Amino acid sequence: MNSNHHPLHVIIFPFLAQGHIIPTIDLCKLFASHGVKVTVLTTKGNLSRFHSPLTRANELSTFLHPIQISLIPFPSVSGLPENCENMATVPPHLKSLFFDAVAMLQQPFRAFLKETNPDCVVAGLFLAWIHNVASELNIPSLDFHGSNFSSKCMSHTVEHHNLLDNSTAETVLLPNLPHKIEMRRALIPDFRKVAPSVFQLLIKQKEAEKLSYGLIINSFYELEPGYVDYFRNVVGRKAWHVGPLLLNDKNVNTFDRGSKSAIDEASCLSWLGKKSAGSVLYVCFGSASFFTTRQLREIAVGLEGSGHAFIWVVRDDGDEQWMPEGCEERIEGRGLIIKGWAPQMMILNHEAVGGYLTHCGWNSSLEGICVGLPFVTWPLFAEQPYNERLIVDVLKVGVAVGVKEYSFDPEERTVIEAGSIETAVKKLMGDDEEAEERRRRAKELAAMARKAVEEGGSSYELMSDLIRELEGLRDRRNK
Repeated sequence: MNSNHHPLHVIIFPFLAQGHIIPTIDLCKLFASHGVKVTVLTTKGNLSRFHSPLTRANELSTFLHPIQISLIPFPSVSGLPENCENMATVPPHLKSLFFDAVAMLQQPFRAFLKETNPDCVVAGLFLAWIHNVASELNIPSLDFHGSNFSSKCMSHTVEHHNLLDNSTAETVLLPNLPHKIEMRRALIPDFRKVAPSVFQLLIKQKEAEKLSYGLIINSFYELEPGYVDYFRNVVGRKAWHVGPLLLNDKNVNTFDRGSKSAIDEASCLSWLGKKSAGSVLYVCFGSASFFTTRQLREIAVGLEGSGHAFIWVVRDDGDEQWMPEGCEERIEGRGLIIKGWAPQMMILNHEAVGGYLTHCGWNSSLEGICVGLPFVTWPLFAEQPYNERLIVDVLKVGVAVGVKEYSFDPEERTVIEAGSIETAVKKLMGDDEEAEERRRRAKELAAMARKAVEEGGSSYELMSDLIRELEGLRDRRNK
């Protein structure tokens, strides 16, 4: 079958959360740049999150087939307010209802798939039923969860050796991995502690993955070669590293990447322009992270005490009582607090920024890696503690702030004192030999990342291999 006359058609359906939507947009553009016909599926309440970046991509790029957006109705669930169609708009106490609604998307999805009959479906996290529906219709499906190889390998070895139940030691060695990885037992992600509805989703996800053809991973071989090989040979699943996805688009607008910014571009650039190269610490914990009032105060005191300039992105919850008295006045000119969404990539790319205090979400971590920054690591939930070990122990570009346990609930976490925050920031932003070595290694990783997505690079070539493989599956299916 001539692919010029019959382009490969891929439908991508991401989980409805901003941290999943951003890399999905990047993945859509990557597929389209290789001549694939791409349709991204979402709901009306999430349309605005896709429309502007994909319209811009279609206008500025030379795609053979412009990226299309299709909508399916978001189900009505008793107790869940209208317009709660994205995790960012769902209060913590209503998240289980949101997941119930997401599960009800299965029926409209089945109807859509029957109507469009694509050559492949890419499923986001928590949408395990996509694989069941695709399998019923004899359509190959792939997973795209937005994580890396190392976290999946660490999770596999924890489960395979039943480390959470078989060990009572405070520190646990994760055996048989490419590097010596030790973790506080209390920091090892235990997904049994999530809400029952979410836990059931994870169980279904694991079962449905057996129907998946493989995984698309937003990483690159040179970043974690031992874990790529371990995943393929030991875990035994097909996987394609095609990242860093954000580097594939030369036309990306770093200011508008994600949601609407809470600060205008000129003000942000003006503030950064007054700072010397590498002097500013960027502090951001992602759009899904919550802290107690006490913890926010400790962060404020710690950043103030560090003596370093910083940009700190906080949730715009309308509650400012956590700010220590007089703090904003004392840090004026040295600290910039952005309440709401920040133009993260624009800030990270600025020469004034020299470090990144992060929750270790993979999108954020990869953005820091791509611009060559070292990290202060502060994992909170999901696979973030595993990402911390990659950053600190494997890549050696991070300083751990000292998180002691894993929890989705901010009330259950031990408060990180201001002194620990101050110490970690000073260590990262210092000028001793260790700090310089972290910066040198971070710059090396950024260069590797850029090379991986260029023609002939490891991720570029593997993306080409994936498309050829999907074309082969399509041709056999259509015989």
